[in-house]
Amino acid sequence: MQIKGKSLKELDELSSKIRERIIDVVSRKGGHFSSTLGAVELTIAMHYVFDAEFDPFIFDVSHQCYPHKLLTQRWEEFETIRQFGGLSGFTKPNENKADYFVAGHSSTSISLAVGAAKAIKLKGENRVPVVMIGDGSMSAGMVYEALNELGDLKLPVVIILNDNEMSIAKPIGAISKYLSKLLAGKFYQSFKTSVDKFIRNNMPEGTTYLAKRVENSFKLITPGILFEEMGIDYIGPIDGHDIKEIIEVLEIAKSMNKPVIVHARTVKGKGYKIAEGQHEHWHGVGPFNVEDGEFIKKGVEKSATAVFSDALFNLASKYENIVGVTAAMPSGTGMDKLIKEFPNRFWDVAIAEQHAITSMAAMAKEGFKPFVTIYSTFLQRGFDQIIHDVCIMNLPVVFAMDRAGIVGNDGETHQGAFDISFLRFIPNMVLFAPRDNETLEYSLEFAYTLNSPCAIRYPRGAFSKLDFKASKFELGKSELLKNGTSNKLFIGYGSGVAKAIEVEKLHKEDIAILDLRFVKPLDIDTLINLSKKYDSWYIFSDSCKQGGVLSAILEALSEKNITDISLKSFEYEDNFIEHGDTKKVEESLQLLPKQLVNLI
Repeated sequence: MQIKGKSLKELDELSSKIRERIIDVVSRKGGHFSSTLGAVELTIAMHYVFDAEFDPFIFDVSHQCYPHKLLTQRWEEFETIRQFGGLSGFTKPNENKADYFVAGHSSTSISLAVGAAKAIKLKGENRVPVVMIGDGSMSAGMVYEALNELGDLKLPVVIILNDNEMSIAKPIGAISKYLSKLLAGKFYQSFKTSVDKFIRNNMPEGTTYLAKRVENSFKLITPGILFEEMGIDYIGPIDGHDIKEIIEVLEIAKSMNKPVIVHARTVKGKGYKIAEGQHEHWHGVGPFNVEDGEFIKKGVEKSATAVFSDALFNLASKYENIVGVTAAMPSGTGMDKLIKEFPNRFWDVAIAEQHAITSMAAMAKEGFKPFVTIYSTFLQRGFDQIIHDVCIMNLPVVFAMDRAGIVGNDGETHQGAFDISFLRFIPNMVLFAPRDNETLEYSLEFAYTLNSPCAIRYPRGAFSKLDFKASKFELGKSELLKNGTSNKLFIGYGSGVAKAIEVEKLHKEDIAILDLRFVKPLDIDTLINLSKKYDSWYIFSDSCKQGGVLSAILEALSEKNITDISLKSFEYEDNFIEHGDTKKVEESLQLLPKQLVNLI
């Protein structure tokens, strides 16, 4: 959509149309909502001042990218947002050339901009990376690593800080805005450079110091001192819903030819009154009624997350040494209930997975029992900390990994496919998985007693109800759920147990079913015994095949010189998994029970 040259009135009308389109589609299909509504005017101004097909447009996390998609030839296609075969809910370059980079995890944007700016300089091009980052993403250390280098290199980068929640600095009115613009203007910048050069060349060292103190005192009246001290110019705070003001400021920032932070204050959910403000449940939503904001509820079973939350709450009520953290996902992980009830023992540490893990390692050393509750995909961000700060010292930290397996509409950046593979090779780590609600409760009790690091994985949504009585966990022990008369053995891990059971019901043969329970340590004695009776094994697990459950079993059998077993795994192949309804995604991967039964 070409918006350059449009009047302010036309741009305001466009912002209303964009909001209407987002509200209409998301209310019917679900998606990220309040953050994207709050970024409409900022996005329009970005497209007005810069060129999205020329200048790198980098959206941090890209929860707020829907207006960008609508402005880049995806107005009609927007109907398919987050649906299987449709538009991604995040930026995706193979979807549109205006999407510079895949984004789904937070706090990567400024690092990307630094890299892009370096490349642009080396190629001698006249392009400017433009970043939109939310204030919540500013809590991650990666942001400050990038800002530190950017301030040193002084490369042209414009960073729009979309402040809609945790204000970095309080606004101090019109004078602050005026002074910030003044400090960023050509006259002041030119004057400052000239004066600085004159002083350094003509004045003694003491005078230079005095001049610097005067300049710093002047800076103190602006709220951007943090960034200024890092070598990055600051403009703001400005009204993030005033298109005229945003355009003016972005044009100034673009002309400065150096790194600039533009601090914009916005309202989450802007344009849909019910969602305006700090309402976490409006961040990512399912279908809802536009008229009253009531969510359209589906008749679903109690989620694994809710079961985990209740079970951990009961344990924490019983054992006062239980503590825990989540990283900016209190409601998503069910930790909000514990934070509210035990505010001195459970914390939301913001988007800071590395800090979350290391801080809990210290608490474990002090005799507490920490539960790090985090999405499988986000645990990847704390990989070094798991090795260095937890496992080397064999500290009893529990990693409760929500959203294991296919998570559906969020797609490649959020699928919980890799946790078994990247945790299994770490010494001292214990990996186990419940198959249903009851065994999830037992798994937490077991984790509490375990004096070593461990990781529990469970799916998004609800477990399948199974007809097998739950039993308590024993370290490294599997559970044979069913003997069989055929030569086949189904081995399920976690949610894979339910799939194994369903496939067995569809099969004509009477097939044995093993709940593996532990992928590390493996129940090698049971596997050896079963190898004497069953010589055709099938592996069911919602995880990637490489380094996964099949790999663990093959390694164990090889060490025992058991070579007469035929193994086939129904884990995920070596590909990133696209977004969409979970069942449709599984169907595309040939992993539905009705499809699997034909492969056995």
